[in-house]
Amino acid sequence: MLQYRTAALAGFGTQCWWGGIKVMVLAAFYSGASMAGTPMSLTQAITYSWLSQGLLVLVPWLGDPEVAQAVRTGAVAYDRLRPVDAYALWFARSAGWIAARVLPRVALMAAFAGIALPLAGLGDWAWQPSASFSAAVAFLASAVLALLLSTSMVMLLNIAATAALNERGINALAGPVVIVFSGNLLPLVLLPDAWQTALLLQPFAGVVDIPARIYFGLMSGWQAMAGLGLQSFWIVVLVVFGRMAMQRTMRRLEVQGG
Repeated sequence: MLQYRTAALAGFGTQCWWGGIKVMVLAAFYSGASMAGTPMSLTQAITYSWLSQGLLVLVPWLGDPEVAQAVRTGAVAYDRLRPVDAYALWFARSAGWIAARVLPRVALMAAFAGIALPLAGLGDWAWQPSASFSAAVAFLASAVLALLLSTSMVMLLNIAATAALNERGINALAGPVVIVFSGNLLPLVLLPDAWQTALLLQPFAGVVDIPARIYFGLMSGWQAMAGLGLQSFWIVVLVVFGRMAMQRTMRRLEVQGG
């Protein structure tokens, strides 16, 4: 995936466009409403938008296309016969697929929104630094856990595609749910107060929203540790569930033809 530089540049251009739209919408929202007591300032919301756009391909709304192709062609049977753990093989391959797409794009987004915009005199619309050095370190740890959490969710999509023999249905269902509940569409802290506990505890928050809260210092100290622990908890739960589902699916796998 790292060889497809044109794809990375095209994705970066698209994400800059949508990032700009989201920033303008948030600016209009903040200027037209009373934001007294809001948990996130406009500056933080703007940075959140650029950060979420940089991490867009981290959001698990699609299964691994190589697995989907193997299911359609029947080549998935070869993975069943390899002398390695099939779940670990798919997990490593999906993690590499996600990381190879997200790393170039987040680096380009940081250069554009964090360096180019301030140099162009648009510092108010730029990607701002993290709250502190400790917040930056905790954010990096949270980003690694977000990658593993996203991969564990992609694995469930892969397994569902294997069971259904097609990936289109599960991808269509997963997309809207993941985009909203991960915080990619809108920071979760801006949703109704009555929903906040449930929104923070659900697994999708660990992909985008929890890393962003740690980056801003909205979760620091023991709260940051709790956020990292929550990400780790969901990784373990989803991996265990994924392994069980994959074993069940592979036991019932049938390959037609010669």
